[in-house]
Amino acid sequence: MLFGASTFIWVSPFSTQNIDLLTKVKNMGYDIIEIAVEDTALINWDLVKTVARDLDLKITVSGAFGEERDISSTEPHYRETGKQYIIDCIRIAENVGSPIFGGPVYSAVGKTRIVSEEQKKQERRWCIDTLIDIGQIAADHGVIVGLEPLNRFETDMVNTVDQAISIVQEVSSPNLKIVLDTFHSNIEEKDIPASIRKIGKDLLCHVQGNESDRGTPGTGHLEWEGIRDALNEIGYDGAVVIETFGQPSKELARAACIWRPLANSADELATEGLAFYKEMFS
Repeated sequence: MLFGASTFIWVSPFSTQNIDLLTKVKNMGYDIIEIAVEDTALINWDLVKTVARDLDLKITVSGAFGEERDISSTEPHYRETGKQYIIDCIRIAENVGSPIFGGPVYSAVGKTRIVSEEQKKQERRWCIDTLIDIGQIAADHGVIVGLEPLNRFETDMVNTVDQAISIVQEVSSPNLKIVLDTFHSNIEEKDIPASIRKIGKDLLCHVQGNESDRGTPGTGHLEWEGIRDALNEIGYDGAVVIETFGQPSKELARAACIWRPLANSADELATEGLAFYKEMFS
């Protein structure tokens, strides 16, 4: 098992000015830095790749999906912008050696409404059609796109593993799989270990191992032992990454409903979280 830390723990948005985070994460003992791509233009990817290589630090890439990157939007321009953003991030992932690009690729974070069944079906159709194209592009670049369920307060489209599996099966691309974030699972799944077994090794491409309150892993009420046992049972050998928000932008704070500090400091959360990961999963 490889352990990682998201740039979201320290900064939003990540840019080339934050390149020293790679050294910090490596010195803490992590295997991976997960770079959240809020603005592709802010980051010198060749520099990031060089620094990571010199540190022997792996990179994974995650996405940030606002209203203008919504592939299920009723606004055609937003659907096209969202598709292009996903394509750009797939290319970035290939460039930096990330095996995956993950996130709520299907919609915008914070999009929660009551709409007609007809509109729900149409939005799903737009999503599916785009993801079919994305699956082929991801295959061409050797990258897996990971679809992440979010909780009901952050999206009205994909809240559960069952809903995620349904979309992945309909798209039917070997390059579209599922990212599991245990924070969201804690809200939406009746049995997190059972949901992990349901996804299985073939479809589970990435795990964001977040605590029940998005604070330091091991300090909440998440059933970590059951999660560990289920991951072992299915033979999962990928990454477990902490993704929480130390200094969220106003937009991110609103979308993820972050209104208070989640730990005494970002460094403390990352250090103690890794110690817990190593005790629990190693």
